[in-house]
Amino acid sequence: MSTVAEIIESMKTRFNADAAAGLDEVFQFDIEDADTYHLVIKDGNFDIVAGVHDDPSVTLIMDSETMVGVMSGEMDGMQAFMMGKLRAEGNMMLATKLNALFPN
Repeated sequence: MSTVAEIIESMKTRFNADAAAGLDEVFQFDIEDADTYHLVIKDGNFDIVAGVHDDPSVTLIMDSETMVGVMSGEMDGMQAFMMGKLRAEGNMMLATKLNALFPN
């Protein structure tokens, strides 16, 4: 099984710049049993930054097992949300863009 750090690293090769065109958003991943990361997506580019952002657009709160499952495509993000394994704060609709931004 992949780790959170491996999933975050894999995002660099999976990034779909076309889907990010015109976006200026910060996605924060608050992993309850691991580290916190945030993705700064702006004008078709993105940066991965360790730590907490002052004002993220959306914060996704989950454990590492859920993060790995959702980002690897083994678990549906909406299903994880409905089961209470994933919580979102801020602009929850942005979370639905993650599949387009980082296709499997």
